Amino acid sequence: MTKRNLRINGHSHLLPYPEEIPDFMREKEIFWIDEDRKFMLQKGWKRPVTDSSFFLKEKLEWMERYKIDHAVVLNLSQLYGNGLRVEEMKKALRFQNDFNAKVQQNHPEKFTCGFVVHPGFVNGALWEIERCVEELGLKLLCLPTHYMDTIGTWRCIFDEENEPIFELASKYNLAVEIHPYDGEKFIKLENTSWRFHLIWMLAQCADAYHFLTLNGYPDKYPNMRVCFAHGGQLAQINLGRRIQGFDGRPDLFEGKVHPRKSVGHKNIFFDTLVHDTRSLKLLLENQNSSQILAGLDDPYPLGEMESEPQSSYPGKILDLALNEKIITESEKNEIWSDNVLQWLFGDDEAEKEKLVKKIIS
Repeated sequence: MTKRNLRINGHSHLLPYPEEIPDFMREKEIFWIDEDRKFMLQKGWKRPVTDSSFFLKEKLEWMERYKIDHAVVLNLSQLYGNGLRVEEMKKALRFQNDFNAKVQQNHPEKFTCGFVVHPGFVNGALWEIERCVEELGLKLLCLPTHYMDTIGTWRCIFDEENEPIFELASKYNLAVEIHPYDGEKFIKLENTSWRFHLIWMLAQCADAYHFLTLNGYPDKYPNMRVCFAHGGQLAQINLGRRIQGFDGRPDLFEGKVHPRKSVGHKNIFFDTLVHDTRSLKLLLENQNSSQILAGLDDPYPLGEMESEPQSSYPGKILDLALNEKIITESEKNEIWSDNVLQWLFGDDEAEKEKLVKKIIS
């Protein structure tokens, strides 16, 4: 479909500059960046800003350097709003969504941006979806794998209580990104050796995939296309166990949909951020190559960034996969472009063409 081989990064992040963050965010210790742009902070938490391309001007320079034509900017995981008071949560999420909308409006040729809602407050989430789509022109809904409900219980995003959100997402033909975070808040283990980012985040994605497929949502909401961050990596290795469990204990799955039915489903996508070609090969063997899209998770250190110790650079895993004959040149180009567009717009060819024209112009 594309007139040249575009490189569209389907998983990117962007921080506001410190002065763009409202005062209440710092005063309430919800989220802020220090003046030297060295740390992102929340109450009792801080994380180093590991690359200058966390910020807009530097991000554009980074994209130019690595020949990335366009990037899909997700919401910041720190702004899912879990555990905040209702009014603070609304203001924080609205700030994130307005910030992302401004980035997309000012640089439509470079960025497609997502927006976030809190599923614990379904009516409020529906109103925010309508605002973001109708007023801000955003078409990518970012959701966490898990969230805290109004009585403090942690739930999977694909809980049946959230079906009104998925119904509206399907009505608006939205792409949906499922991203893990906050595992240390409900998994009762000491947070050492980065275990929640290296292991439990992947388990969170697998858990969300489990319930998306068991509930039959890919068919129930046919215009909602869901992408799992980090390749849904543990969901791939775990597929056989889920199938055996479903077949071996049907009494536990009454009214549910067999896991096999969602394998290779046209409305389920996974990004390429799995870090090694054996994992990518398994992802390709489990799913159709058309369900896989390029995702760098830049500029986080677990993203595909330039790194001398890791001998890495953006796009390395697809180059290796091509060299090892895991994918063809045609598949590589589709993963970088057409598959991302299919996730974003589904069968709306006019919207795909509109974005491509913006990029190549």
